[in-house]
Amino acid sequence: MDNELLAAGRPATAMDAAISVLPRPSTLAAAPVIPLGWRLRLGVMLPSVNTVAEPQLTAMLPPGVSLHFTRLKLTGSSEQELLGMTERVEEAAVLLADAEPQRILFHCTAVTTMNPAIVHTLRERITRASGLPAMITSEALVAAFRALGARRIVMITPYIHDVNVREAAFLQHHGLTVLREHGLGLPGGKEFATVEPAEWYRLAMAHRDPNADAYFLSCAQTRTAEIIEVLEHDLGRPVVTSNQAALWHCLRESGLHDCIPGFGRLLRQ
Repeated sequence: MDNELLAAGRPATAMDAAISVLPRPSTLAAAPVIPLGWRLRLGVMLPSVNTVAEPQLTAMLPPGVSLHFTRLKLTGSSEQELLGMTERVEEAAVLLADAEPQRILFHCTAVTTMNPAIVHTLRERITRASGLPAMITSEALVAAFRALGARRIVMITPYIHDVNVREAAFLQHHGLTVLREHGLGLPGGKEFATVEPAEWYRLAMAHRDPNADAYFLSCAQTRTAEIIEVLEHDLGRPVVTSNQAALWHCLRESGLHDCIPGFGRLLRQ
């Protein structure tokens, strides 16, 4: 070591001496697991502000499934801003189609529960532009509650009052009774992501209802995935979140029935 360093034009240091005695691996480390979509590639449209859905959805993936994202402008919660996210759906669908996914998910709870008709409209626009089957967050939620046999829901959200009212009306249109609803009144996605998982846990526990069949922690931009299991244990009821339900629905509609641990009853059935 010393001779090599001197030949390189500098004397050996204490750090060099320490490095020279470090153990060297006798074999190569195991190759990392890269989630390539050899079973399913799923295209996803997200609000531009969203920083939570990508890591949560990726954490829930079964082997052989990959996610490919694009974004549509949305940072706030007004009706104009929410509907504005849908303006460039065709452009986003065409871009996602270049990655050759098997289907495309439009993923935003507040937008897709604006009214019952928006589900059909978005699905038609995406499929017409891309030639691919389209999935919508709100239809995934309805399918999830039906799969769980849940008709009476407690709904907790980060939203302002107007968004909560529309979302509750959407669920009720599909035969679900919202026993209780509570929104934090936050103005937009940046604020949604600042709420800690422990706070969502406390809110759900504070609004527990013995008549509820399930609890719904709404929004793709909330840090709720980490607490699904513990809430199900403590509430004694299934817990549905937007990201969990959207991925479950896309997998099941694609013929994949993996039992995925760690994220609640829904992904285990």
